[in-house]
Amino acid sequence: MQKKILISIPAYNCGKHLVKVIKELKDSGTDKLVDKIIIIDNRSTDNTEKLALDIIRVMGDSKYLLLKNNENYGLGGSHKVAFEYGVQNGFDYVTILHGDNQADVNDLKRILSSKEYSDFDCIFGSRFIKGSLLINYSRFRIFGNHIFNLIFSLATFRKIHDMGSGLNLYSTKILRNKFYFKFSDDLTFNSYMLLGTIFNKFPYKFVPISWREDDQVSNVKMTSQALNMLILLLKYVVNRKKFIASEHRAIKRSEYNFSLLE
Repeated sequence: MQKKILISIPAYNCGKHLVKVIKELKDSGTDKLVDKIIIIDNRSTDNTEKLALDIIRVMGDSKYLLLKNNENYGLGGSHKVAFEYGVQNGFDYVTILHGDNQADVNDLKRILSSKEYSDFDCIFGSRFIKGSLLINYSRFRIFGNHIFNLIFSLATFRKIHDMGSGLNLYSTKILRNKFYFKFSDDLTFNSYMLLGTIFNKFPYKFVPISWREDDQVSNVKMTSQALNMLILLLKYVVNRKKFIASEHRAIKRSEYNFSLLE
C-alpha cells in the first residue's frame, strides 16, 4: 500500500532561503514523491510570509500550503504543529525539512525514493556519519559535535551520530500518543526526540546527509545550548522514565494552534 507522506518546513526569518528550498523541491521532483508540503511560519518578523505566499501562488500547486503559528512557539513548537497536522490529516509519515536551506533536498529525495524509511519509525539525518558532507562547517564545531555524540552514546548505550539536524522523518503511528508534547519547544527539541525514541524503543536509523553552514552561530549561543544539552542528558540518565513524562517547556500550552494562509 502506498504510504501518505507529508513534508513540513519550519521557517522563521529565512525568506530568501525558504524560496530556494521550495524551488529545489519542485525542480528536483521531490515534491512528486509526497502528498502534501506545508510551510510553517513561526511568526516571522521579516518578509518570510510574503515570499512564501508569492512563490506558492506562482507555482499554482495545491500540494503546497502555508501555515502560520498563532504565536511564536519556537522550533520545537513548530515540530508539534507539523506532527499534529500529520496525525489529524491521515498521513503515515511526517518529514521535517528546515527552511534555512542548509540541508540538501536531494538527500530527502534519496530517502523517499529508496523507501528506506519503511522499516523504521524514525529516520535521523546525520551530518557526522560516514558518507555525510559538510560545507563551511568549522573544525571546532565538528570536533564539538563528535564529543557530544560520544557522550550521548555512552549515556544511552546506543550509537549516536547526530544530536539533531534539519532533516528527519517520523512515522505518525508513534506520534499519536504525543509522547513528545511536554518536550522543550526550543532548539534542543531534536535531542529530546532522540532520547524519547531510544526510551520508547522505536526502531530508528541514522542516514548521511549534506549540510551547508553559511551563518555561523555565536560561541556564546553554542556554549549555552551545549550546557542545556548536558543538563537534559543528566536528567535523563538519573531517571529515564521520569524525564520522558516530565514537563520541559518554559511555557505550558494545551494546544499549538495555527492559521491556514494559502
